[in-house]
Amino acid sequence: MTASATTPLPQAATDRILPGIVLMLSFCALAPLLDVSSKLATVTVPVGQITAARFVVQAALMLPVVLWMRLPLAVSPRMAGQLLLRAVFLIASTYSFVAAVSFMAIADALAIAFVEPFVILLLGRILFGDQVGPRRIAACAVGFFGALLVIQPSLAAFGLKALWPLGTAFFFAFYMLSTRAVSASVHPVAMQFHTALAGMVLVLPVLWLMDGRGGPFDPVMPQGIAWLWLFGMGFWATVSHMCMTYALKFAPASTLAPLHYSEIVVSVTLGYLVFGDFPNPLALAGIAIIVGSGLYVIHRERVVARRAKAR
Repeated sequence: MTASATTPLPQAATDRILPGIVLMLSFCALAPLLDVSSKLATVTVPVGQITAARFVVQAALMLPVVLWMRLPLAVSPRMAGQLLLRAVFLIASTYSFVAAVSFMAIADALAIAFVEPFVILLLGRILFGDQVGPRRIAACAVGFFGALLVIQPSLAAFGLKALWPLGTAFFFAFYMLSTRAVSASVHPVAMQFHTALAGMVLVLPVLWLMDGRGGPFDPVMPQGIAWLWLFGMGFWATVSHMCMTYALKFAPASTLAPLHYSEIVVSVTLGYLVFGDFPNPLALAGIAIIVGSGLYVIHRERVVARRAKAR
């Protein structure tokens, strides 16, 4: 007998889901601290170097965890290639977001990046032949319209640079699809370490080659508190993503997905407290449309899943 809306879940199931909800909310509270650290670092440190700091710190923090859990450090050549590709997408996503928050409010950049679920839905249909009904396609279109409302003021003020958060959304969508391809073969903790290590191996040589040449990958010697912001970039990325990883071990993604939008609330709050930024009315309307469209897509995913189980 399966649980329904009118049949309460067994106590054991409820007790198992609750830690997942707490961990997911912890992710939503901690992940914006990564964004705050990166925005503070952009004052004196190039975007490429900040991106590299995330992977260096994350790899250093994850190595003792992997050793303590006695997870394998070696991977097959085929898996190494997939993890490298996953790291490339995460590097591009991270760089795009850091570039965005260097001049945009964190909440605006994050809201635009939240079109990523719509991108995944559409890519799933194109690349994997996933069935996506007209209602979800319409919700994606509405969500992209909401993103345009958030982008519009920044586009007028900063030009095409305001499109950086869309780069975050698209690259992170490919990152999630690559995660889907390797998640069955690699422990999630080991996957985080290997991705961080691959990211470090890919980005550090670029910094070395670009030293003294100018541009976003020309490294500088961080001064004073900038070291703390760079460390925070990797630390909060590691802690928050560990929370999400283990949240998914306790509760299904369909239960946790709506909670993810609380991250925007935390970002708006921190953006106002730390930087004095607050979305204007047009951006707030766009954020509301993106969140509403995303929640509707989640609702339709659940409806389709229930129908599939009933067959």
